[in-house]
Formats: sequence, structure tokens, C-alpha cells
Amino acid sequence: MANYYTDIPELKYHLNNPMMERICELKERNYRDKEEFDYAPQDYADAMDSFDKVLEITGEITGEIIAPNAEGVDEEGPHCANGRVEYASGTKQNLDAMVKAGLNGMTMPRRFGGLNFPITPYTMCAEIVAAADAGFGNIWSLQDCIETLYEFGNEDQHSRFIPRICAGETMSMDLTEPDAGSDLQSVMLKATFDEKENCWLLNGVKRFITNGDADLHLVLARSEEGTKDGRGLSMFIYDKRQGGVDVRRIENKLGIHGSPTCELVYKNAKAELCGDRKLGLIKYVMALMNGARLGIAAQSVGLSQAAYNEGLAYAKERKQFGKAIIEFPAVYDMLSIMKAKLDAGRALLYQTSRYVDIYKALEDIARERKLTLEERQEQKKYAKLADSFTPLAKGMNSEYANQNAYDCIQIHGGSGFMLEYACQRIYRDARITSIYEGTTQLQTVAAIRYVTNGSYLATIREFETIPCSPEMEPLKARLVEMANKFEACMNKVKEAQNQELLDFVARRLMEMAADCIMAHLLIQDATKAPGLFAKSAVVYLNYAEAEVEKHCSFINSFNADELTSYRQ
Repeated sequence: MANYYTDIPELKYHLNNPMMERICELKERNYRDKEEFDYAPQDYADAMDSFDKVLEITGEITGEIIAPNAEGVDEEGPHCANGRVEYASGTKQNLDAMVKAGLNGMTMPRRFGGLNFPITPYTMCAEIVAAADAGFGNIWSLQDCIETLYEFGNEDQHSRFIPRICAGETMSMDLTEPDAGSDLQSVMLKATFDEKENCWLLNGVKRFITNGDADLHLVLARSEEGTKDGRGLSMFIYDKRQGGVDVRRIENKLGIHGSPTCELVYKNAKAELCGDRKLGLIKYVMALMNGARLGIAAQSVGLSQAAYNEGLAYAKERKQFGKAIIEFPAVYDMLSIMKAKLDAGRALLYQTSRYVDIYKALEDIARERKLTLEERQEQKKYAKLADSFTPLAKGMNSEYANQNAYDCIQIHGGSGFMLEYACQRIYRDARITSIYEGTTQLQTVAAIRYVTNGSYLATIREFETIPCSPEMEPLKARLVEMANKFEACMNKVKEAQNQELLDFVARRLMEMAADCIMAHLLIQDATKAPGLFAKSAVVYLNYAEAEVEKHCSFINSFNADELTSYRQ
């Protein structure tokens, strides 16, 4: 069977980015664990070899077990009986294989049974798994909720809960309610402290909870009596072993069938506070969601890869008018753009994950000792970059996953509409990526301040100073003009001083920024590895240039007075 890591050389290229040396140095605290744990790396080369081997194991399990199970899991799905969830038989096999391989709690410290991996190789594992079965990817990758518990929980909670996740138990984040979707400050699940039991009791309903019958839950609940906004919300840890939560139903969904999306009923469920009261939404959920959004970006890239693989394979095999359809311009145009979006989106994903790695590692070090001035400046720089790039990575990759899945079916023609082909499952699974963990419209809300404060433009101008190969110079010159158009549009909208206008064109401005950033990243990649990325750099630059021109034309010709025509 195929290995979902070694068969994709672009993954190893992104793993071996020069920034990884600094990431490993910080994450490993100059490799101090080698004295205590025999599996801890001795140095940078040893750490990278460890990542490579674990990724190869993940790719092997994905190819030999998860991928063959995907269609059966999609058809069977999970079941609900007596308030509990039972996974599809293929899902159980998948989980068993991943647990036996030690692929849980990957980013957690070794003292808790984790691998102490940075976010970047873990994100690659999430992409690999999602390429085979996005629904199972949800169940397995929700282990990264433990990052929030590690960051904000106390030492006692660390010692009790983190080893369980490293041993293979599952997690969920229980945020959404029937009347609180994107507007999480409206959450009303009630948390009351019971003096007799010396614990918090949770009562209410949660809806659309991914993997809702997990072993450990992070729950957003209203702890402050009489409040109605985000300042009255706290984060709680619910342990399934305590009881008090039943699954009312599993949602009947369009896609990701293997992942149970549950409605949960809390009835005096015992829970404990995670962190401080009143910071549940303001601080902890924001951290939790940023991690989740990076995870959905990885899932989206995996789905884009799957769509491209299916489309390419079918185009090579299918013959019409005496030749394979891949030889027709209309088909190879679609495939080339699919590959360019895949490579551009993946470049953005791993640039983002590396930013996250550096700031998270420095943040963790700050709990042990005071950071130096240089380290504080480094932490501040990468925290800002991570925060600004995360909505781009999630927003653009989820849209590209949907577009690539659409084109994959189009390449298949009528066959793509038949359930016998995997492309229909990929298409259904991809649709949720631009909705959950914050819709693309909400990613735009998160990103727009980095448009208006000039952060994206500053990054783009910094990228312009990075040398590229002679072959890429003509592309880079065109890219400078694209950035100039983005800057002009941004200034035009800002000068209007019309908030409604800014909100209306925000997505266009965000996409212009993202197009420029991804084109730069691809040019950098094509300079270092032309065999892997030169074609995609050319195709994506052509595509992105047209997109920027389209948005620029709209903004320049748009009159704010026309806004009334768009209101329904």
C-alpha cells in the first residue's frame, strides 16, 4: 500500500526548513532530556531523524489501515445507544493502530508520556491522516486540545490528565450551543460550585460537538450568575469517568461521517475549573480555537492532496477520443491549478506552524525562567506572526480544499457523481472545513486588522528582500506589482473611513494579502527546490495575479453609496 508521507516529497521538504533548528533548540531546551529519556534526541540531527521516522510510521499506518477503512467508515458511521457513542468498526481499528504506534500526546513533554514534538511535525501527521479519512482525522487530532490544558491547567491537572491522552484517550472541546454558534459569548451552559461536593456542576445542552463522547472534555460554561456576555464564562475539565453527560443524538451529516458530531445533555456533571474564572472565552477559548484552526488548515491541505491525487489518477487512466483526458488543455489546466493551490496552501500552513512553534516554545520556557530581552522580542514577533497567519491558513486552505474537491469531481465527469468513486466522499468531507472552527467569514474578521494595521504588507515587503533564483525573478517582479495594487486598495478603503465599506470588502483585501504571501512562499520554495515547486510557482502566480486584479478592479470601481443595493 502507499505511504502517505514518503510518497509526498513536498512534506519532507517542509519538514527540513531552516527554522526547525531554532524550533528544536527551544522545544528541547538544548536537548536536556537526553540524560533522562533514552528516546530523547541527542542533537538537532537526531531530532529531525526522529520526526522523519514517526512521520513515516504515520504514513504507513495511514496507507495500510486508515485509507482502506475510509469507505467502510463513511458508510457505517458511529452509532448512539443508551447515551453513549460506539465508533464504526474501521474507526476502532484506526484508533488501535495509532495508539499502539504511540502517536498520541505527540506535543506533550516526555515526563507525561508524550513525544515532546513541535507543532510542525504533528501538523504534518494531521495532514497525512486527513488525506486518507478527514473524519477520523477529527477524532485523532483532537488530542491537541491537551495543549490548552497544558498551557492553562495546574500541575495537579497536568499529572492526572495529560498521561491519559498520551496513552490514547480521546478529547473534545464543548463550545457550541443551540443558540451560541459563532457568537460564543451567548453560551448559557450553567456552572455552579457545589460546596458539599467541592466541585463544579454543569447543567445544560451543547450542540454540534465533534467527538462528543470523548474521554476528556474542555467545556465553556457560564460560571458567573447574572452575566450575559463573555466575561461571565469559564473553562472547565469534564472527565467522562465522572458521569453526568449523555449523548442525546449523533447528527446526520453531509460528510465526515466517521466523526460523531453530538448533542450533549449535562445533568449535574461534575467538573473542575481550568485556569481562572471569567477567562474562559476571553483567553482560553481563543488559544484553543487558534490551535483548532491550524488543525483544520492541515485537514484542508490533506483533503486538497486527496482531491488532486484522485483527479490526477483518473485523468491518466480515462480515455476519450482516443487519448487520455489529461492530454486535453481543459483538464490539465484544472489539474495544474489544483496542484498550485495545494502547494501554495501547504507552504502557508507550515510557515504558520513554524511561527506557532517558536512563540509557543518561548511561552513555555517563560514558565520556567525569565526570558532574556532578545527572547521576549522574539516571542512577541512570532506571536504576532502566528496570530496574523492562522486565519489566512485556515480560511484560504479550507476554500482551496472545497475548490479542489469540486474540480476533482469535474475531472471524473459523470463518474464523479457516483458513490463508487472516492471523490464524492472527499467533496462531502471538504465542505465542512470552511464552516467549523470559524467560518471563512469569521477568519476574515480575525484577519482584517492585520490588513488595516499594515502587518501583512510589511511581511510581503520583507519577503521582497529575500533573494530568489534567476528563473523566479520575472515572477517576483510581477509580484511586487501585485503588492502595490493591494497597498493602493487598502489605502483607498482606509481613507474612506467607512466601517461598513471596510467590512464589505474585507474578504477581498484578505485574499489579496494571502495571494501575495502564498506566491512569495512558493517562489522561495521554487528557488530552493525547483523540481518540486517551479511549475506550481508559475501557475500560482498567474492565478493569483488574476485574483488580485479582480479584487482590485472591484474595489476601485465600487462606490460606497452602492452598499444599499446589496442589502436584502
